[in-house]
Amino acid sequence: MKELKHILYEKKDGVAEITMNRPEVLNSIDYEVLYELEAVLDDLYADAGLRAAIITGAGKAFVAGADIAAMRDFPAAKGREFNLFGQQLLNRLEGCPFPVIAAVNGFALGGGLELAMACDIRLASSRAKMGLPEVKLGIFPGYGGTQRLSRLTNVGIAKYYIFTGEIFTAARAYEMGVVQEVLEPEQLMERARALAAQIAANSPVGVRMAKRAINHGLEVGQTNAIAFDSEAYATVFATQDRVRGMTAFLKKAPPAFENN
Repeated sequence: MKELKHILYEKKDGVAEITMNRPEVLNSIDYEVLYELEAVLDDLYADAGLRAAIITGAGKAFVAGADIAAMRDFPAAKGREFNLFGQQLLNRLEGCPFPVIAAVNGFALGGGLELAMACDIRLASSRAKMGLPEVKLGIFPGYGGTQRLSRLTNVGIAKYYIFTGEIFTAARAYEMGVVQEVLEPEQLMERARALAAQIAANSPVGVRMAKRAINHGLEVGQTNAIAFDSEAYATVFATQDRVRGMTAFLKKAPPAFENN
């Protein structure tokens, strides 16, 4: 794996922790950050021992958006390339085989909120501020924010915040369903790690197939989604972990899953 300068990356007990680490610019995203995120995603997909991941930010921000100073002088073709690259990475993050938790510790603006929305579960510090203010810069959310915010909330709410560019609080994000929990700042990572450990203790095959079924269902009609569920269920039913889990339940013992 390539050397990382702007992302901290570590793995322990089946959980990966990814920390966006450019605090001097509020962890803003430029090409170097995207290339490093690509390398991290390659490793996440390749490591069969991983069962969950956490993404957070160093300092006062989760990610405060794209690096506007770097973007300002892009010609149109390079702007399109930068947008497509970011889209592809967030699509890969969303499709990561196991659950990814965003621990939103501070500002999550523009591409930062889009990064968080590509995760499966979002926890937020009570001090976090979120929004998609791109229209104030003459652009609009290009990393999938128009689509993901509409699906997490509803079309009217998404249009309101995208058209106005208003920033909202963690409490408002919770009301809208953008985040699942709001915690005091000192509790955020403790809760994220506990949640990741809780997920990691479950059947890896079951969790992965559940994620695939949910994500697939969002893209197709209900009939096709339920048909996919049936095939996915047959897949997990054929595993030894299913036998281990059911046997442990009957014995009133904790299961020891082996990811097969």
